[in-house]
Amino acid sequence: MSIKQVRTIVHLELNDEHFYFGSMKSLFDRFSPEDLGISYSSLRKYNLSPLKPYKNEKCTIRKGVIVTSHKEKTDSAESI
Repeated sequence: MSIKQVRTIVHLELNDEHFYFGSMKSLFDRFSPEDLGISYSSLRKYNLSPLKPYKNEKCTIRKGVIVTSHKEKTDSAESI
């Protein structure tokens, strides 16, 4: 049986390029507030959500989910 996992993803559109991050923190580890036109704390206060993307003259930041399936490890002794 496989169990599906749902994870948050942050999508950044900047200069006609698309970048994907596992958190807002990782977004700001790669890009500065000057690059994005917004600070980390301001974006957190904005309450980014799938229905409420952030957009300014520099970028668009969206929050969504990615669904993955979790493969169960099988014990090699069991499969013999």
